[in-house]
Amino acid sequence: MVLIEGGVPQRPVVFVSRTVLINKVRQKLYKLKDNPGWVTVFGMAGSGKSVLAAEAVRDEALIKECFPGGVHWLSVGQVDMPGLLGKMQSLCFRLEQKNNSSARRPRSIEEAKEQLRFLMLNKYPRTLLILDDIWDGAMLKMFDVQCRVLLTTRNRSLVDSVSGHREEVEVESSLDQNKALEVLSLYVNKTVRELPEQAGSIVKECKCSPLVVSLIGALLRDFPDRWDYYLRQLRQKQFRRIRKSTSYDYDALDEAMDASITVLQNDSQTLYKDLTVLKKDVKVPPKVLSILWDLEPEEVEDMLQEFVNKSLLFRDCSQKPYLYYLHDLQLDFLVEQNRDRFRELHSKVVRQYNQFYKMGPPLSGNEESLYWFRYLTYHMAQAELSKELCELMFSLNWVSTKAQIMGPAPLINDYLEYSAILDKENSTVREQFQEFLSVNGYHLEQKPFPDVVQLGLAQPNSSEVYRQAHLRAQERASGGGVFYLDWVNKSSLESLSHLVVKPLQGSILYACFSRNGQKIASCGSGSILNVFKTTTGEKLLDIQAHEDEVLCCAFSPDDRLIATCSSDKKVRLWNAESGMLNRTFDEEHEEQVNHCQFTNARRRILLATCSNDGMFNTKLWNPNRQSSQNTMFGHMGPVNHCCFSPDDKFLATSSNDGTLKLWDVFSANEWKSIDIKEFLGDQDEELETIVKCSSWSADSKHLLCAAKNAVFMFSVETGELLSEIRTSRLSTVQFCDYCPSSKLVAVALSHYAVELWDMETKKKITDFRGHLSWVHCVRFSPDGALLLSCSSDETVRLWETCQVHISSAVSLKRDSEVLFDGAAVTILAADNMNRLQVRGGTTGDMVLQSEAQESRIRCVALCPAPLAVALGREDGVLQTGRIPAARQVLRSFSFRTLQLLALGVRNMLVALGLDTGSVKVLAVPSGDVLCTLTGHLRMVLHCQFNADGQLLISSSEDATIRVWKWRTGECRVLQGHTEQVRRFLFLTSSPSSPGLLSWSYDGTVKVWDMATGDRVQDISCHQASILSCDASANGRVFATASTDKTAKVWSLQSWSCLHRLTGHQGCIRSCCFSRDSALLATGDDNGEVRLWCVPDGSLLRICSSGSKDSMDSLHGGWVTDLHFSPDDRVLVSTGGYVKWWDVEKGEALQTFYTKGANLKRIHVSPDFRTFITIDNLGILYILRRVE
Repeated sequence: MVLIEGGVPQRPVVFVSRTVLINKVRQKLYKLKDNPGWVTVFGMAGSGKSVLAAEAVRDEALIKECFPGGVHWLSVGQVDMPGLLGKMQSLCFRLEQKNNSSARRPRSIEEAKEQLRFLMLNKYPRTLLILDDIWDGAMLKMFDVQCRVLLTTRNRSLVDSVSGHREEVEVESSLDQNKALEVLSLYVNKTVRELPEQAGSIVKECKCSPLVVSLIGALLRDFPDRWDYYLRQLRQKQFRRIRKSTSYDYDALDEAMDASITVLQNDSQTLYKDLTVLKKDVKVPPKVLSILWDLEPEEVEDMLQEFVNKSLLFRDCSQKPYLYYLHDLQLDFLVEQNRDRFRELHSKVVRQYNQFYKMGPPLSGNEESLYWFRYLTYHMAQAELSKELCELMFSLNWVSTKAQIMGPAPLINDYLEYSAILDKENSTVREQFQEFLSVNGYHLEQKPFPDVVQLGLAQPNSSEVYRQAHLRAQERASGGGVFYLDWVNKSSLESLSHLVVKPLQGSILYACFSRNGQKIASCGSGSILNVFKTTTGEKLLDIQAHEDEVLCCAFSPDDRLIATCSSDKKVRLWNAESGMLNRTFDEEHEEQVNHCQFTNARRRILLATCSNDGMFNTKLWNPNRQSSQNTMFGHMGPVNHCCFSPDDKFLATSSNDGTLKLWDVFSANEWKSIDIKEFLGDQDEELETIVKCSSWSADSKHLLCAAKNAVFMFSVETGELLSEIRTSRLSTVQFCDYCPSSKLVAVALSHYAVELWDMETKKKITDFRGHLSWVHCVRFSPDGALLLSCSSDETVRLWETCQVHISSAVSLKRDSEVLFDGAAVTILAADNMNRLQVRGGTTGDMVLQSEAQESRIRCVALCPAPLAVALGREDGVLQTGRIPAARQVLRSFSFRTLQLLALGVRNMLVALGLDTGSVKVLAVPSGDVLCTLTGHLRMVLHCQFNADGQLLISSSEDATIRVWKWRTGECRVLQGHTEQVRRFLFLTSSPSSPGLLSWSYDGTVKVWDMATGDRVQDISCHQASILSCDASANGRVFATASTDKTAKVWSLQSWSCLHRLTGHQGCIRSCCFSRDSALLATGDDNGEVRLWCVPDGSLLRICSSGSKDSMDSLHGGWVTDLHFSPDDRVLVSTGGYVKWWDVEKGEALQTFYTKGANLKRIHVSPDFRTFITIDNLGILYILRRVE
């Protein structure tokens, strides 16, 4: 009765309680119990302020304790002073009437205020006055009469104009989705479950605004068949057609929105309309608006404060500087109102940006900088500034700067989003930039940030990226001090992958596509679940999923859930959008859970898991229940993999017991079992047969499984073997997957390769190269257009299956030799077919490809004197022979003599050391075997001609060194080492008695007289293996590097140890003296390079002392080779990639990222301008300094 008498509006017919907000208002009202004051409920139009205020006072205890004098409601709204006077007169009359008095009606605002003051102080001292919808501070001052006031407004700053205690409650602009659906259901008299499917979309388009949902609900109550119509109006922003059907003060939604703007001054209205250019859900820093409005920061802050106070703008105070944003409804309204000026407004943004940042974009990385990097392209596209957009996005400078600030994913997204605009200018260039970012993206996420110009130089010469990179490299190199390398022989190299992403730290054990193909989930040794976009690699979720490594992840059929399983014996379900944990199954599996997979249809979703448990190792789960639905038992060993048939009738399981089993999903009974071992023949019978995985054909008729080095295809109906693939015996199949749209099968192998096979022809289509470690998983996208692979190298790679090249699968081995002759080079390297390849010219064109040797070629050597070449084999044989004339017809090779002569390759000798222990000497370019030298009992590790080419020296795993007079076959055996002799070097201090210095895994260095074969010195240098040795150019000292993490400097005169160098934390694998013999460089297995002073043994500086980059090592791997420049100012080192260092500062000058890794050595030209190396993928790199 108190509320009714006070004019408090009744609860609306459709009411949904907002308990948290109501309680907040009540808490504030309790603070007015003993003293007058103000409680302000503020929020944007339509947020439900009035309903909340009315509901807050529907509390008997509150009224009785705090406001026993009653509650009086006065709706004010947008009125002028005469109108306000009328409302105040009405309030005074109501209060006088309740008090049975008859005072004269006030005739002015001032009289009304004084009469109200008298009534409140003397007649109603503990009364609550509710002022609804206050717009103006001057009007609010008329109620500043020392009373208790609850007011609702869009402008929170109004109370600044009055005196007394103040409290405020901000009303969120939106309901949560469930509350909004509840409001809608109440209007149409249905339960939430009974609402049509359009209801969710309508709520989404209404932005869950209480006002808009109520308007739509009231309309649908009168017109229940107009769900599609009103949804269409909302999507088209036809606010005028959403007409009044409630007691709200405005006839249409657009009028409600416009009312808040029209109270602004004209200049303020103009500035507010500029906010039309903002993107939804984007928070903008004031500095950006200062540039847009061309105002001083202080003026901008004042203007923003006014907008916030009037609920026209929202402020995020969680960080400084504060960020500002519009509610979606406000932005929709502005866009609709200013549609004819849309292009003009966005053009203004671009124009102001160009005016303010004439010298280039802001590089600070703060919110202002981030805004421009995120949205400048958006503003250009909306302004239809196609030329400007192309100039920006086809600029390597922009790409470099944005990638450094934001990473590569937003850039890739830009090229995809604006491809239609960019392609009108030049689709080829757009594709080149997009490919550059996709393939090099994981480099661009490293710290320190790589040199983008150097990355661009590795692009094809026809690429616009390369053209700009080469131009900038020339400009910077000409200025001095900047070091760039051009990969001059890259023209024949095809793109290795479509996208490379590094989502996790540590091995990536599994990855899969979402069912719609738009996302990829990955997991691995780091206990993290990562989800990223398929198109750009942009990270969407990063969840600490388990307490141990995550072995598998899977999307549900509707993509709403992601399942993970782990070595911690748990299975977990995650919300795929929010990353929130839905459920944990942690009681039934007793050992690690190896794999999890959902059914394929949405109608009845089940999850299958398999583990290392005893017999009860495969289970089926209903995601909505805590316990398993079925347990399948029959395997006698751990189950590695499980997968449902596409029709969900069967579940296939693969086990360490050597069987592939099929289970009926409905009954959970075993339907068929196939013993895989019987199909492997007599291959490694003593070893257990582990079935790694299985994969179904799209029609559910065929089933693949992988075991050892084979992939088998069976008929599901009969269990008959239909086809098989055999890969190399040196590698095992880790995973296989059947393409859902073709007969292609992808195979992941332990030797870092991914192969694509055609199951019908049983022929390999191609091999995808690029991974640097074991490949654990391969999965096709749902449409079969993409293939992903994940590896212990911490990357996920995407490959296009429709654009594969037919690969010859020929790659070079890393054992190589190079002869520099001015700009031309002669390169000798073995390939994986056990053939010698000789390449020459300036770009490494093929000169000679020998016949296949009987075993792998382990080392090669060029004779420094003309007319000879030697080969060493694994069988210990060395071959030499007559050198034919240059024009002799090449009988054994498919190369024309004229081709060879045109390349300008002179006659020379090459030695090959083979796995079998033999050494061969070949003539080049004829390829004739001049001799075969046998004697070594195990593989030849190193061979080298002496200066005049008369002697050939070889070292072997058999712990011996042999000195050959290769023309006659005479041999002197140097014995004394007890373990393999990796390498040796010539000592030039005594030309009359040439010396040979050898080192071994036995920790000793031995010096030999080659003329007599006598051992001159036998030095026990280390207690562990010696990995590297080098002698100074002045002939006074030599250095040894060992697995004991120390290096030592020794005298070549006294043979004593001069310095013991300590500090490395890993095995020291390489060492090198400077040209002036004053410095020694050492490199270890942690990627660290140290520089030492030779005279006193002191440490001068540490290179690579910063944070780790792409791999677990500072250098991407072991530091395997080191070379100083002729002036000793630059040092080059190899590891996972190639780095050049400033010797004086110890700082990196440049890094060249190879496609592969694990570089073994690098060959450096005398002028330090050409560098040649081969990576573990067999790719040859001829790098020439840009000048």
